[in-house]
Amino acid sequence: MSFVDDEDDLCPPNEEEELSLPRASINKIIKEIVPTIRVANESRELILNCCTEFIHLISSEANEICNQKNKKTISAEHILEGLNKLGFSDFTRDALNVLNDCKMQAAKRRRQSTRLENLGISEEELFRQQQELIRQAREQMNEEFQQQQFGLQAQTIENKENCDDDDDDDY
Repeated sequence: MSFVDDEDDLCPPNEEEELSLPRASINKIIKEIVPTIRVANESRELILNCCTEFIHLISSEANEICNQKNKKTISAEHILEGLNKLGFSDFTRDALNVLNDCKMQAAKRRRQSTRLENLGISEEELFRQQQELIRQAREQMNEEFQQQQFGLQAQTIENKENCDDDDDDDY
């Protein structure tokens, strides 16, 4: 990211720099950290650019470490080593905590996905049950629609009869 010599103006991003974090995420983080303070749009943009640059810096360093170790996939260990190498060792503990949280959530999702397998019902049977529920819902919807139509027809007949009665009085 490059900045103009004027302190207040930010350079517009190049086509190469189009990758960025979602503004909504940055705004949410800012709101959580300083809920009672208003933050100017220029400051939000600066924070966004700094976050993007930080991620780029760490990713590049982790990629170099990955290449030095002849690996093809950047792992969490490469990121942590990159943090330390770039002088951000203070973030290592927090990064490890986030990593452990992610691993626990992933394990929880895997356990939940195996619940289907633990039901003892085949996919074919589940599909059949689903189709039966859909059929029942359609049937109920059709019945309600027919009742609605009968009600509208009855109301139309009643209105017509009332109009005919009113017409007889006029003559």
